[in-house]
Amino acid sequence: MIIVLAFTISFFFAMNIGASGAAASMGIAYGSGAVKTRRIALLICAAGVLLGAALGGSEVAKTLGSGLIPKELISINISLIILSSAAISLFIANMSGIPLSTSEVTVGAIIGVGIAYKQVFIGTLLSIMMYWILIPVIAFLLTLLINKGVKHAEARLLFLKEGKWIRVLSILVICTGFLEAFSAGMNNVANSIGPLAASGIISIQNGIVIGGIFVALGAVLLGGKVIETNGKKITELSLLQGSAVSGLGATLVIIASLFGIPVPQTQVTTCSILGVGFSDKGFKIFEKEIISRLLKVWLVSPLFSLVISYNLVKLFLDFDIYAVVVGASVFIATAGSISLIKPIGLTKPILFKEGNKVK
Repeated sequence: MIIVLAFTISFFFAMNIGASGAAASMGIAYGSGAVKTRRIALLICAAGVLLGAALGGSEVAKTLGSGLIPKELISINISLIILSSAAISLFIANMSGIPLSTSEVTVGAIIGVGIAYKQVFIGTLLSIMMYWILIPVIAFLLTLLINKGVKHAEARLLFLKEGKWIRVLSILVICTGFLEAFSAGMNNVANSIGPLAASGIISIQNGIVIGGIFVALGAVLLGGKVIETNGKKITELSLLQGSAVSGLGATLVIIASLFGIPVPQTQVTTCSILGVGFSDKGFKIFEKEIISRLLKVWLVSPLFSLVISYNLVKLFLDFDIYAVVVGASVFIATAGSISLIKPIGLTKPILFKEGNKVK
C-alpha cells in the first residue's frame, strides 16, 4: 500500500513539475507569437520534456538520490515524505500561476529530512545553492548583453521584419523553446524520481522514462497559467529576442544537467526574460507586481517544503512534538513577515487636496 501511495504522489508531483518548470520553457515562443495557441505550445513542450528525460535525466536523479543525504537514510517512508512535501509546495505555486523551481522545493524537502536526522552533506548543499544564485545571475547578465546586439541587428537589418524572415525567426524561436523543454526534461524529471530510485523501488532508467511521461502530461493539462505568466505578464519579446533567451537558458541548464546539478530552470528562464526587459525598460521592469510575487515565492517555497518534510518526519517517523511546534512557529513567522512586506511602488500614495485627505 505504501509503495502504491509513493508512486501516486511521485506521479502527481511529476505532473506539477510539467505544469511549472516545463510549461515555462515554451512561454517565450507563445508570448512572442511564434506559436499562436497555448495548447500547441504545451504539446511541443511535452515532446521536448519526454525526449530530454529519456536521453539525459539520470545524472541529476543520482544527485538527488544520494548527494544531499546518505542513500541508506532514504526508505520508502522517507521517499513518501520528500515527495509529498515537494508536491504540496509546487501545487500551491501552480495554483498561483507562479513558475517555481522544482529543484528548490525538492532539495528543500530532502534537506528537511536530513535536518530531522542530523545527516546533511553540507558541502554538496552549499555547492547547489551557489549554482542556484550564480546561473540565474549569469542568465540575466548574458541576456542583458545579448539583447543589445539583438536590438542593433533589428534596427540595421530591417528585412528581418518581412514576411519570409518572420517565418524563419518563428521557426527558430520554436526550436529554441523545444530545446529549453528538452533541458527541463534533463534536469526536472529527476526531482520526482530521485527519491524513489534511492529507496530501491524503481531503477533510475525506468523511473526517468515514466516520470517524463507524467511531466509531459502535466505540461499539457496543467501548464496554462504558468505559460501565460512567463509568456505575456513579465515583458514583451520579439522573435529574435525570444530565440536568444530560450537558447541561452536551455544551454545553461543542459550543461548543469550533464554534471548532475539540479538548477532552478524556471528562474533561469525568468531571469533571462528580465534581462531583456531591463535592457529595454531599465528599472521600470521591477515595478511590475508579478516580479515581487515571483521573488516572494522563490524565497519562501524551499523553506516551505523543508519545514513540511521536517515536521512530517517528527510526526510520523521520529516523534518529537516540541520540534514540530518550534519548526511550524518559525515557518509561520517567516512566511507572515514576508507577506507583510509591500512591494515598493505598489502602495497607493496619500494625496492631499485643499486640506482634505483623498484616498
